[in-house]
Amino acid sequence: MKLPFDTDLKDKVCVVTGGGGVLCGMFAKAIASCGAKVAILDLREEAAKAVAEEITKDGGIAKGYAANVLKSEEMKAVRDAVLKDFGTCDILINGAGGNNPRGTTTKEYLDFEDLENTKEEIKTFFDLDPDGVSFVFNLNFLGTLIPTQIFARDMAEKKCGNIINISSMNAFTPLTKIPAYSGAKAAISNFTQWLAVHFSRVGIRVNAIAPGFFSTSQNRALLFNEDGTPTARTGKILAATPMNRFGEAEELIGTLLYLVNEDASGFVDGVVIPVDGGFSAYSGV
Repeated sequence: MKLPFDTDLKDKVCVVTGGGGVLCGMFAKAIASCGAKVAILDLREEAAKAVAEEITKDGGIAKGYAANVLKSEEMKAVRDAVLKDFGTCDILINGAGGNNPRGTTTKEYLDFEDLENTKEEIKTFFDLDPDGVSFVFNLNFLGTLIPTQIFARDMAEKKCGNIINISSMNAFTPLTKIPAYSGAKAAISNFTQWLAVHFSRVGIRVNAIAPGFFSTSQNRALLFNEDGTPTARTGKILAATPMNRFGEAEELIGTLLYLVNEDASGFVDGVVIPVDGGFSAYSGV
């Protein structure tokens, strides 16, 4: 993997939740390329181990672990395993998250005729499943809070640590159709600021990255039709992104390495950095 600049993370231990996915798997590889030992956590054990295997084949040090970020006892067991394998955590990347159709509407706007909706294929705000909304919020917010509770204690005890949360441009301006995901990511940004203040006296820095629009396995069906042509939603996204393209996963690496590099960002705490091709700067006119 080609890195944008050198960052020495030798002897550091990094834990990446959601590390079996496209973006967080790339984060894990970048951190490993800097010399860190990387613990890759994912609900899908085979995905975590696949990323770890790629890293070890390239000469890095990594191991995959099955982990449900919503279950404290499981996370404690994984923490004990990571401690035994690598030592205490120095860098925590909270990347686990996602959306669910039960927290999503099918239409961008509510029309009067929708108030008498009897069609199952149309789901308005009034048809949202509270359990589905709760699942999305918990996956993103509690899925960040619980791993932080488990791994940040060791950081506090040794008076140093670095936490990177993964927010989203939805946290700044919510996208249509996905109220649960947008609200959950807004909570992540707020929580990042809260944690930064709370941990400021024990040597732990907390920041977040807010990716704009990147094509991943999770959202590909929303962005492209089965024949590979862009969907109408993709057209709107690109029209609102001044750079007029999706981001490449590797374009997040520079921001990540900046935040984990104590020499570069040692006085940076509680910030949420957009990496969005100008999306947040564009008013539409």
